[in-house]
Amino acid sequence: MIRLENITKRFAGKEGAIAALDGIDLAIARGEIFGVIGSSGAGKSTLVRLINLLERPDGGEVFVAGERVTEAKGQRLRDLRRTIGMVFQHFNLLSARTVAGNVAYPLELTGRFCKAEIAERVASLLDRVGLAEHARKYPRQLSGGQKQRVGIARALACEPQVLLCDEATSALDPQTTGAVLDLLRQINRDLGVTIVLITHEMDVIRHTCDRVAVLDRGRVVEAGVVSQVFLHPRHAATLRLVREAEPDGGSLDAAAVSDPAGRAVRLTFTGPSAHKPILGRIARENLVDYAILAGRVGHIRETPYAQFIVSLSGRDVAGAIAGLRASGVDVELQGGAPLPEIEGVRHVV
Repeated sequence: MIRLENITKRFAGKEGAIAALDGIDLAIARGEIFGVIGSSGAGKSTLVRLINLLERPDGGEVFVAGERVTEAKGQRLRDLRRTIGMVFQHFNLLSARTVAGNVAYPLELTGRFCKAEIAERVASLLDRVGLAEHARKYPRQLSGGQKQRVGIARALACEPQVLLCDEATSALDPQTTGAVLDLLRQINRDLGVTIVLITHEMDVIRHTCDRVAVLDRGRVVEAGVVSQVFLHPRHAATLRLVREAEPDGGSLDAAAVSDPAGRAVRLTFTGPSAHKPILGRIARENLVDYAILAGRVGHIRETPYAQFIVSLSGRDVAGAIAGLRASGVDVELQGGAPLPEIEGVRHVV
């Protein structure tokens, strides 16, 4: 649906040009919710603004729905932007217009709809976002979450194929954030709209997205299915974002735990296995004791997961690890654990 090829973008600085994006290659499939995450200054907002050409790349190509759009101008650019809705961090509503008037505005700009058609479309959109009873209110009379729902309805007015969300929940409290993310997921399911979600919060990615790209200093340093990136981060920037998502700022990596015996393993249970007593059963069968050094449980979208670092000791540690793997548990040896090589078990240094 969206493809960025070798994208570069630079801005003028006091000491010369600054690279906001440097060699970005990215492919986003039709109908998925794709997250782009990174710390402040990583290049996230610049990247999302390239998709609808609010910013133009200095190098590389932008493709939308299989069409090269990098140089689009005039009517072609206006047509492109009607297929790409955008939801902003600070809502960007027109204060002098009612809720209904804000949603109607992009439809009015097209000049293609009569008043009755606009009214019907606006009523349908406000019902979809749960604001039908607020149609005649003004933005100043709404909460932050309600304002963002108006922004989402307005972005959907022209029936776009793509919805760009640039830090759309960062100005909201956690409860409202969850409700807005649930709405975006529902829109994705019901309408098949491709959503590109820009954020600096890993919890937003975990709750909402199918795949994610991690940006650091203008480069994609890691990308993949959310569960893989979240549970098995490979790059320091990803690991930092995962740590920030933990309530105590902790992390399930080798540096975060101390195992005097040197036999720490990271176990990852996903799906139904997250709720089964697999570790206890395997420990009994192999006469192995275990101590939990760190752990976390939760959901990645609807999928439950549990991840622990445990220290193993006893008669048949290698057999226990083999049994865990046979039961569908992902096993990673931490650091330089003095355990025998076991097929399919990764070593994490």
